[in-house]
Amino acid sequence: MIYLKVHSTDNGDMIAMCDEALIDKVLSKGEIVIDIKGYSSFYKGDKVDKETAVSRIRDLEHIYSANIVGTDSIDVALSARIIDRKGILFVGDVPYAHSYSMD
Repeated sequence: MIYLKVHSTDNGDMIAMCDEALIDKVLSKGEIVIDIKGYSSFYKGDKVDKETAVSRIRDLEHIYSANIVGTDSIDVALSARIIDRKGILFVGDVPYAHSYSMD
């Protein structure tokens, strides 16, 4: 399962998506730190399966930012075409990506 939260802003929608198993984790590698635990309220929206997450993302009109952590969440973001495979980074073995729209 995936936590999916859509933050509506004046600039458009900001997506936060995280694999359920990572919600209480702090990931770090060198200077990179992703504190999911400390910012769990940013990610904790609806707990959904992959298909539901893809559908909800595709229904959004304008996504200006996305913050995605975890294998399942990355799969959803790729399926929904909000990230490109070459934009995926890793903290240890955990993939993550950020996406921004500049229009």
